[in-house]
Amino acid sequence: MRLPETRDLFSRRLSFPTTTETVSENIGDVSLEAPMGDEETIAEVLERCPENRYESADALYDALVTFVGDAYVGRKYYDDRGSQSGLNDEEVSF
Repeated sequence: MRLPETRDLFSRRLSFPTTTETVSENIGDVSLEAPMGDEETIAEVLERCPENRYESADALYDALVTFVGDAYVGRKYYDDRGSQSGLNDEEVSF
């Protein structure tokens, strides 16, 4: 399942407020597709989250997005504002 689709899954399959334990029991085995690397399950991601209670599907989704692994992050340290490390200022052309 793609990460953005999980919010709808939470709304359909869970009642809120809920706990990490309830989420893991009901949908914890759902795999999340990682754009760059190995997939993780919802339960694996939530194990890293210090929260144990979620008041809404949005709160659970926010926690999930916050604690997914590096495989879900685009290019690390990318900056589209021109501060690319390792380039000499004289090499930049406009």
